This record gives sequence, C-alpha cells and structure tokens, in this order.
Amino acid sequence: MKIALLGYGRMGKEIEKIALQRGHEIVIKTNSDDSFDINLADVAIDFSVPTSALNNISNCINNTVPVISGTTGWLDNYQDVVALCKEKKGAFIYASNFSLGVNIFFELNSQLAKMMDNLSDYNITMEEIHHTKKLDAPSGTAITLADGIIENSSKSEWKLDGEISDTSIPIVAKRIPDVPGTHTVDYSSEVDTIEIKHTAHSRKGFALGAVVAAEWIVGKTGVFSMKDVLNIG
Repeated sequence: MKIALLGYGRMGKEIEKIALQRGHEIVIKTNSDDSFDINLADVAIDFSVPTSALNNISNCINNTVPVISGTTGWLDNYQDVVALCKEKKGAFIYASNFSLGVNIFFELNSQLAKMMDNLSDYNITMEEIHHTKKLDAPSGTAITLADGIIENSSKSEWKLDGEISDTSIPIVAKRIPDVPGTHTVDYSSEVDTIEIKHTAHSRKGFALGAVVAAEWIVGKTGVFSMKDVLNIG
C-alpha cells in the first residue's frame, strides 16, 4: 500500500516506522501546503496542523484518495467535509485518538455512563495528563470521552476546571514532561469509587491504530469512525 503522510512531525515519523514494518511504502511526506500529487498514494494519513488539515482532507477527497485524519482544531468544518465526501463518493475517517486501546476505552466509557446515569449518589469527574508540548486543553480524547458521557446520561456539558454539578462534567487537564497521554473517568460517592483509566506508554499505539485504519479504509466509500474499523458498538 502506498501511503501519503500529510504532516511529518513526531506522529508522522512514528506512523512511518509502523507502516514500513507492516510492508507499506511512503510515497509522500510533507509538512507544508506546497503542491504535491496526492494521486501517487493509495491512502493518506493526515496528522498536520489545523490550518492545513481542511485543505489536505479536501484535496484527498476531491481526488478520490481515501484519507484518515487525527488532526484536531479544524472540526468547525467537519460537516463540510462529510458533505464533500458524500458528494464525491470518497472515503474518510476522523478520530480524536486512533489508539486501538483508547477506542475500546471510549466504548467502555459510554456503556458505564448508561449504567451510572440513575445513580445520583455518584459524582463524575475526568482528568487528562499529557506532555508539556501539548498546547490544547482539554485533549481531543478527553472531549470525546465527555461527549460519550453526555450522549448516554443526563449531563449536558463539560467544563475545563469546572465544579461538580448535576449537569456538567468537570475536566482537569495537567501537563507533565514526557507523558504520552493518560485519561481517567471517575465516579465517586460517599461509600466507594468506580474508575476507568487508559494510560498510553508511547506514541506507538496511536501510530499503529492510524495505520490499521488506513489499511481498513482502502476500497471503501463513506464516512467512517474507529468503531467501524474495530467492529464495535
């Protein structure tokens, strides 16, 4: 499989290692908006920057090259990309986190939220910890977790560093050197605590999931998620 890496930073380089180990070829590596022939690739993996992501993804879809994206910060235009993908009969996956383990964690989180919704004695809080080079807070993964709770409970919003309330989910974001990513969802009452937690040991898990998603999407048409890739939910 011939892969275009749209974004060749730390994640792009980790994806390259995994892709080569799995027998694929990297035909495009770029960190800029300079022109390149996306048709050289069978599939594109976008881990660029918010200002480039929309153009990268649209270019792929317009040229019927399947594309997966893990770039955050451009999602105000997500529905535009969905519409373009349907119009052009393209193939597209966006995920806030491509780690296979995290996507299992997302599903566990949603199921737990359903089970806990009628238990009013429990207060829910969330914490995410990342390396100091991560500038956005809370993480996209934390937001996906919060959205999963909101969709399956009476909670209606999340708040960064917010107070515990009947309607909102407080999220604490910490930045500590050399932490790839830790996410914790905590249900606490006077008598006990239920906690689910995912700890990434390296970026390798994110890179592997991205390559698995790229392998899966080739030959397909539509807008998909990691639930489709993993056949869960």
